[in-house]
Amino acid sequence: MQTILGAGGQIATELARELAREYTTELRLVSRHPVAVNATDTVVAADLTDAAQTQRAVAGSDIVYFTAGLPASTELWQTRFPSMLRHALDAASAAGAAFAYFDNTYMYPQDDRVQTEATRFAPVGPKGRVRAEMAEMVLDEMARGDIPVLVARAPEFYGPGKTQSFTNRLITERLAAGETPLVPVRDDRRRSLIWTPDASRALALLGNTPDAFGQTWHLPVSPEHPTYRTFVADAAAAFEAKDRYRVVPAWLLRAAGIVSPQAREIRELLPRYAHDNLFDSTKFAAAFPDFRITSYTEGLAEIAGERSA
Repeated sequence: MQTILGAGGQIATELARELAREYTTELRLVSRHPVAVNATDTVVAADLTDAAQTQRAVAGSDIVYFTAGLPASTELWQTRFPSMLRHALDAASAAGAAFAYFDNTYMYPQDDRVQTEATRFAPVGPKGRVRAEMAEMVLDEMARGDIPVLVARAPEFYGPGKTQSFTNRLITERLAAGETPLVPVRDDRRRSLIWTPDASRALALLGNTPDAFGQTWHLPVSPEHPTYRTFVADAAAAFEAKDRYRVVPAWLLRAAGIVSPQAREIRELLPRYAHDNLFDSTKFAAAFPDFRITSYTEGLAEIAGERSA
């Protein structure tokens, strides 16, 4: 039995599809209000902030994937995320299950250093500190060696369906609505964006590769690393729209936080948009040379096709 904690989000949904397609139909999807993705899925309602519910949801699992997310609220992250992860790790340990932790890059330095699996944590804001605390919790469990553990880390998303990201919100969703895309801070810095179905396919592959455990992995991104200027041009072409956009300076985004809770919650990420953001996934590429990465042109064409359907 392979169990996905945090079912319902785009990563978990694509992960369930890939696991059923390539690895096993014995899947258990766990969240507060789970919905089956495949006809053979088992769904279990559980609150991951409750240790007993989490342990019951994980019992009998061989592999546990932690893909749980929370709204971009600092208070929620600080009060709930670490305990959710602690309960998940304890439940996996009690079940003797392998544990695959889906992580992000909030804890990395927000400068132009190339990000590798060896990059030291240097969180800038409170959500970054929460993610650093959580990553260290998983690494401690990995070092103990009681159960097999791996970390699968992804940079900012872009993607189809319910993908939630800064880039989707400011560029593809605005193009779909006939509005001018907005570019945060600068348009000439190179970006690292991961196509959400690629992230899920790679997570499924790692989870079903015994030798992948005991390590941190950067999930695969295209080596193109386009600037937002190039990305918007490709997106406009996919949507058959004019190639135009507006750069929103950091000061204006910070000021928007005074009146917009959503803007306030992303202010700590603004420094990364002033620099090249280069997420290196050559370790994954070397280990899995046959894994096909979706190009930005292909991904944007799929989003545009989905929006116009």
